[in-house]
Amino acid sequence: MSTWPKIKTASCAAESSADDGLPFANTIEVRDACLCLHVQRAARMLARRFDEALRPFDLTSGQFSLLVSLNRPEPPTIGSVATLLAMDRTTLTANLKPLERRGLLKIAVDKDDKRGRRLIITAAGRALLKKTYPTWKATHVEIEFSIARGSADQLRSSLRSLA
Repeated sequence: MSTWPKIKTASCAAESSADDGLPFANTIEVRDACLCLHVQRAARMLARRFDEALRPFDLTSGQFSLLVSLNRPEPPTIGSVATLLAMDRTTLTANLKPLERRGLLKIAVDKDDKRGRRLIITAAGRALLKKTYPTWKATHVEIEFSIARGSADQLRSSLRSLA
């Protein structure tokens, strides 16, 4: 539910026509129609829910996603993880540091390309993922259950088409 005022846009346009700023009616249009705004609000809400659920493990939702992205048969490159998580390499590198300090991952030189780096999840990282997964799953089921039947799959598909 929006916390912005519900008012008639015609009167707003008249009120703001005296200045050179953007008419308030356009603000209302952005509030109601902007996909970016709606996705950002939903993402923040989801992140808060998962952050709360993962707090007992001293892990954020972003850190959980990062660790999960490393859980592969072969250690991924920084570039491939950055692409998967839609992050730039600098931001990813900054997000790796706390997990590396906790001993949950290691950054190693790529044996095939000495300029590249591979991200290796450690035994401690794998153990933490195993311990946190049931909490993630329960939270995910709870959130998905709150979405209209069948809509979660449609939402995932729509979001993938944008990414």
